[in-house]
Amino acid sequence: MKTLSLVFLNTEGKSVTLSLNDPVEPADPAAIKDAMSAIITENVFQSTGGDLTAIKSARISENNTTPIELEA
Repeated sequence: MKTLSLVFLNTEGKSVTLSLNDPVEPADPAAIKDAMSAIITENVFQSTGGDLTAIKSARISENNTTPIELEA
């Protein structure tokens, strides 16, 4: 499964990550930056360290899981 992680800084200067499953690919950096800016401007989310204040980074990661068959 692929995940888009949006990383912000909060009032305390600590990283806060919002993760979204199954992002649209290829990623559109301008659209991602605009969405992150809107999240900050609209003050949609708060963290334990205060409001989100700045964009830090964004990344797509992929987690592969392979089941292992165990004999009974």
